Amino acid sequence: MFIIDTTIYVNVANQSYSYIPLGEPCEFKLKMDEEKARIFELLFLQLNSLEFDNIVRAHLPYIPYHLDETNDEIDTRLKKIYALIHEFGDNHTKQFVAQLPYFH
Repeated sequence: MFIIDTTIYVNVANQSYSYIPLGEPCEFKLKMDEEKARIFELLFLQLNSLEFDNIVRAHLPYIPYHLDETNDEIDTRLKKIYALIHEFGDNHTKQFVAQLPYFH
């Protein structure tokens, strides 16, 4: 079985990825096999769910923002997303991600 690298277009802000460039500008263009690309889908789904939980929490004033575990979970997912982008990006992408606070 051969694993063929495919070009993946990732937009972290919109929590999306695709195999073809869509009408919206992509933030990152990566080369990876399709199995690994599906990890983006799982992480983006998790982020979406966690952000919904955050919306609910925002309406509960007795839980301070800085003590909310959901925020930590969101940060963890973002770190994983940027680690994938760093691993499969070109040199320019690697340099960009390496300077992000999430990556340190």
